[in-house]
Formats: sequence, C-alpha cells, structure tokens
Amino acid sequence: MRRYPEVEMEVEDDEFAKLIRRMNPPRVVIDNDSCGDATVIRVDSVNKHGILLEVVQVLTDLDLVIRKAYISSDGSWFMDVFNVTDRDGNKLWDEEIISYIKKSLESEACLLPKLQNSVGIMPEDTLIEITGSDRPGLLSEICAVLATQMSHVVKAELWTHNNRVAAVLHVTHESTDGAIEDPQRLSTIKELLCNVLRGDHDPRMGTMTVSMGLTHTERRLHQMMFADRDYETVGVKEAVGNKSRPQVTVMDCSEKDYTVVILRSKDRPKLLFDTICTLTDMQYVVFHGTASAGKEEAYQEYYIRHVDGLPISSESEQRHLIQCLEAAIERRASEGLELELRTEDGVGSLSEITRVFRENGLTIRRAEISTEGGKEVDTFHLSEASGSPVDAKTIDSIRRQLGQTMVRVKQNPLLEAKPPEVVSTVSFFFGNLFRASFQSFRLIRSYS
Repeated sequence: MRRYPEVEMEVEDDEFAKLIRRMNPPRVVIDNDSCGDATVIRVDSVNKHGILLEVVQVLTDLDLVIRKAYISSDGSWFMDVFNVTDRDGNKLWDEEIISYIKKSLESEACLLPKLQNSVGIMPEDTLIEITGSDRPGLLSEICAVLATQMSHVVKAELWTHNNRVAAVLHVTHESTDGAIEDPQRLSTIKELLCNVLRGDHDPRMGTMTVSMGLTHTERRLHQMMFADRDYETVGVKEAVGNKSRPQVTVMDCSEKDYTVVILRSKDRPKLLFDTICTLTDMQYVVFHGTASAGKEEAYQEYYIRHVDGLPISSESEQRHLIQCLEAAIERRASEGLELELRTEDGVGSLSEITRVFRENGLTIRRAEISTEGGKEVDTFHLSEASGSPVDAKTIDSIRRQLGQTMVRVKQNPLLEAKPPEVVSTVSFFFGNLFRASFQSFRLIRSYS
C-alpha cells in the first residue's frame, strides 16, 4: 500500500510554515449570481489539518444553512464550494454579513485551527464542564447547587445521548457579575456537583472540571461525549429498526487508496458541522467530499485518510468510525417537545424552571440557555421520563406554574420526512463531480 505524505499539523514555532501561509492567504469569493436559490461561497487556501472544520464553523456560527458542499483538499491546496442560505431559505444580501464572512475566512486565524470562543461568551465567565450518566431531574439538581452558591448561569448548553449527558456552563458570581475567583467556593461547587453526578448504578463516574478559558461550546460538547464513550451503545438501537436513524457506510476505495464514508440521515441544522467535527477530532482528513441537504434527507460522501496518510485498514476501525459518526449525528437530533422560555434574568430562575419540569415528570433531552439584555432566553427539548411525547395538559401545567414566564412551543420544521432521491457512485464522483464543481476555481485563480 502506498504511503502518502502526512497532513501538516499545527506547529506554533514553525516560522517557515507561517511564511508560506502569509504568502498565500485564503481567497474567498461570495457569489449571488451563479445559483438561483443560494449564495455560493468559494474558498481557496493553503491546506492544513482542521481548516475544513474552521470554515464550516464560521458559516454555522452565523446560523447559515449549508445546502450543498463540494470539498477538495488533495495536495497542498484546499478548495471548497458551499451553497448557503439563511434560516428562511434566502440568499445572503446583507453586506455586513458578507464582509464578516470574507474577513473571517481570509484571516490568518482561520489557517491556525484552534478552539474559538462561541458568540456571546465572555472571558470573565467561569467555565464548568460536566459529563456523566443522564437521569430525570439532573439539570434541576445542578442548577439548585449553583443557586445555593450564589452562582449565576449566564450561558449553557446541554446534550444527552444514550443515557449519557454533557454540559458546558458559563457561570458568574452574583455579587461581582464576573468569574468565580474564590478557591474555597470553587472547591465547594466542585464537591457538591460531583456528589450530584455520582450515579447509584453507573460504572463510569461523572466528571466535572472548572476553568477560566474560552471554548467553542458545540465542538467541546462533541469532544466531551466522545471521551465519555457515548457511542458505545449506539448499536443497541439497531434492533428496533428505526428508519429515522442515520445510516453510515464505510468502505474501501482501493484504486485511489481512500476510505469512503457515506452518510444518510434526516436533515437538520448544523449537521455538516457535527460530522466534520467528529472526523477532524478523530484525526481523519477529508480529501474529497460532497454534501447535500434536501427538504427531507441529507446526504454526505467523503474520501478520507488518517493524518498519517493511510486509509482505514481494519474492519474494527471501520465499525468504530461508524459508531462515532452515528453518535455525532444523533446527539443534536431534535427529540421531543421544543419549548422556548423568556423570563427576567436572575440567580435561581433557571433552577426554578428546571424544578417545574422535574415535578411534571419531564426529562430534558437538550437545552440551550442564554441571557440577552437582562432577559433569560432558554430553549429546551423535552419528553416524558418514559420517552413519550409531552401532552397538552402538561404544557398548560408548566405555563401556570411558571407564572409570568413566557412559554412558547416551537414548531419543528423537520418533523415530517420523505425518502430522498439520491444518486451517487464512486465512479460518478471522481469522473464528473469535481471536474464541474471546481472549474470556476481555475477561472478565478487565472484572473487573480
């Protein structure tokens, strides 16, 4: 088997690599004319491990929908095309957004892949990361502990998957509205939260860490759940025969020395980010790829190798990759009722909200908490503890108990699904796809 050059990894003190990057800055073209229903974003830059994830991250952090993607990074150059719209399906006409995309993707920071801070996260927050066994009322108990320690959750995100939970919370002290700096208070919080996370029948102990740094929350949640091995029980669901589950196929492409990964799943926001994030953190490199998001189903196809330049060589590694990609897709899948709450920001408000959910027998599948201008804006994905949908009587009970809190049931636009029309083969991919997709790149570069 041929061995290909290893993908360049980031080395901070490599002055020659920095010089090459400065001499060849990324080129970004944003085109609203060539496609009738989407804005086309073309990115051409020096190739580097992680650059694909950074580009996708910039687009998804702006809440853009990537309708189609064409990826090519064979050799020392990275060339991608993205067809994007806003959440309402419109092209991008806002000059401020267009300028931001160009500046972000053409900056040197995009060529130095690191964990970037999420929008709205301030460095003066205390960062608390939690993983462990999921159970009804867990978030309520966590919030109650923080409230007793006069700690205010200003931003948080929680995911659950396969009976495991991961959460990233940004916390401030009530008296200072800044990071919690008292070592004794931090020690007490850690001790109390570890007691909450200690499950009665959990062979894997929960973990809790505290830091003052910045992180990209969604990427960090993927890393935390991967480290917690939430993917290990993915196969258990296969016996149920649930057709809505993601379908992942991994096979050899021996004539090109690639491993081919094909994914089919129900479409949803940020799906491309979730799969690229997982491949990148598992140290795989996407050399070629295509992705499309229809109204009903999403399709992704990647030609990958490990960072050492070799394709996957064993069935066990193929199975492991399949499990991890299925888990990455399922972690953020919309489950149950999606409820949005807006209330006055204040210490203890989140604890009160989660207590009401617990007392009504509801389980939080996913949660996103934020504060905006003195208001707390929370989004929860809820179900009955048994997994059944939440009935109307329970929703009415929540409204009555929360009083002045504004409760809104959000409609899930991806609830109904139909079989997709997908045509893809390896020969078609290499024979036609990139020849057409990147012809425009050659024209652009010839005139630049």
